Amino acid sequence: MTVEYLPVEVEDRGLPLDEFLAAQFPRWTKGYLRGLIREGLVSIDGQPEIVASTRLHSNALIGIDLPEEEVARPQIRSSALPEIRVLYEDDAIWVIDKPAGIAVEPERWDREGAHIAGAVLDHLERGVAAGERLPFRPRVVHRIDKGTSGVLCFAKNLEAERALRSQFEEGSVSKRYLALVEGEVPPEGGTVDLPIGPDAKKDGKMRVDRSGTGKRAHTRYELARAYRGFSLVGAFPKTGRTHQIRVHLAARGFPLLVDPLYGRREELLLSEFKPGYVSSKRHKERPLIARLTLHAASLALRSPAAGEVVIECAPPKDFAATMTQLQRWRGR
Repeated sequence: MTVEYLPVEVEDRGLPLDEFLAAQFPRWTKGYLRGLIREGLVSIDGQPEIVASTRLHSNALIGIDLPEEEVARPQIRSSALPEIRVLYEDDAIWVIDKPAGIAVEPERWDREGAHIAGAVLDHLERGVAAGERLPFRPRVVHRIDKGTSGVLCFAKNLEAERALRSQFEEGSVSKRYLALVEGEVPPEGGTVDLPIGPDAKKDGKMRVDRSGTGKRAHTRYELARAYRGFSLVGAFPKTGRTHQIRVHLAARGFPLLVDPLYGRREELLLSEFKPGYVSSKRHKERPLIARLTLHAASLALRSPAAGEVVIECAPPKDFAATMTQLQRWRGR
């Protein structure tokens, strides 16, 4: 173990311990830092009997015992970081366009893989001089699946984080997703009020759970564009359960066009729906899209700094190209 000491400056007075540590080590998740606190590896003025919510006083000295592997690899950096496209920013929130295929935070089984939290920090660090503090520590207030693209919101400070989390928890945030699905959704659309819980048969999978232990979940969906055999739908989740849209649409008989867990494909090929398509014998056919056909298209919420805001995000190239081909060969 290597002990690192961090003095508490006047501007950090009153911060909870975990918030202070998160600002000092922005590439570590709060969960990891809270684990160090619970294990007695963090002290305040030499006293290890503390909790994550302990409020700090100025001139306190924080000691943290860092495992050797973390000293050698401080603040885990992501590899192959994506470029960050900022959709909206004010004094309280920072909203980006999340690429598909990148987890929001480090995954348990792949701590060094690329993740959005690391990409965001790299983006911010490029804008400050060496040794200077970041203008803010980005705080994730909601999540979208690794395979989903689109709007992702961060809070810039603790007060904004609390306000936004409260909005998400009470269901006052309006979320709109675009989903390409199997089947022909009726023009009137529909709603799904089915509880969701973990699938005991497969780790990481969710299911409709009517046993009484499932969590309440509500999704409204409407037809956005009709194709022969397929549909583009707008999905409006009122709650925010894991894989909610994917589980609910599959339960109605409209699984995502590409979804290895709840659908029947890992990728979509043009040859599957283009009449007379002849694939090359020399080259393997490239998929139109090889990730979840789900895109977070808009988010409407109350920014603590600017009031009501609506942030929209157009589908990325793979999603848009798939819609174009479906319209061309299966359009109504």
